[in-house]
Amino acid sequence: MMDKYYLGIDGGSTYIKAALIKNNEVVITKVLPTGIDNDATVEKMLKEITKEAGISQSDIAYMTATGYSRRSISVVDDTISEITAHAYGTRLTSTDGNIPSVVIDIGGQDSKIIALDENGGVKNFVMNDKCAAGTGKFIEVIAAILETTIDRVAEYSAKSVSPCQINSTCVVFAQTEIISLIAQKKSREDILCGMHISMATRISKLARRYVSKGKKVLMTGGGALNDGLRLAIEDALMCDVAKANYPQFNGAIGAALIAAEQKEKL
Repeated sequence: MMDKYYLGIDGGSTYIKAALIKNNEVVITKVLPTGIDNDATVEKMLKEITKEAGISQSDIAYMTATGYSRRSISVVDDTISEITAHAYGTRLTSTDGNIPSVVIDIGGQDSKIIALDENGGVKNFVMNDKCAAGTGKFIEVIAAILETTIDRVAEYSAKSVSPCQINSTCVVFAQTEIISLIAQKKSREDILCGMHISMATRISKLARRYVSKGKKVLMTGGGALNDGLRLAIEDALMCDVAKANYPQFNGAIGAALIAAEQKEKL
């Protein structure tokens, strides 16, 4: 069965991600804005993925969905919880091939801390989905106020000389705080570095109970693409934090691996 294609779809609130795998290797990944019609977005992704892979949809042996909107994606064969999918995904996204002890996933609308056992099973997890602080949306909002884009935030932050102190843990109040810092003529670089430190402080409070000396920590999600945030989390936790391979697609890759397992059981 493993010489067949399997597709995992991670239906996030902001973006839908997909990963096509074959023989336990990632063949193609794709990401599109979720939009208002999940099925239409997934259908578009399927057309693009099959065209790039040179296959037809019937060549995909099994499809599994995970994520926020997984139950509204009708084309899939099965669904799986995002915590389980993210745990499975590390089998392919871990940078050294070893199962991490802790996964820090920073998504668009939530952040997750997942503690894994030596076999990659979920031991425990905690999720922040009640507040945008500590998520990609928080970075996006602050970047817009500072008239830059989310992909340039790390670049600016790295040039900070005197990081600003940002106390607010609510994105609404933080916006007011940022505007005040701008009025004080604080630099974009120092504000963004302060934002990273503020986020890292919040995230590390959730993660610290699961992190111990010698344990591997893997960062996934779109937030892992931001080296400024990753380095700030390293400082807060006082340990190395590795950036996953295919960080945005960890959940989709995990769903694809689960799809392969499910098909083999049939």
